[in-house]
Amino acid sequence: MSKKQSPKTGAKQGQNREDRLKSALKANLARRKAQMRARTDDKPGEQVTGNEDKG
Repeated sequence: MSKKQSPKTGAKQGQNREDRLKSALKANLARRKAQMRARTDDKPGEQVTGNEDKG
């Protein structure tokens, strides 16, 4: 026979997933901010936008 998950278990797993995604997003944003600060520290006179036309 197959096991059936109770609604509480499924909701809890969904909440755990949301918590993991939330913390991963927060860590990613912090890392990207740190990278951007490091890039601007290297070139204090220039603004880095990422929208430069190189072609």
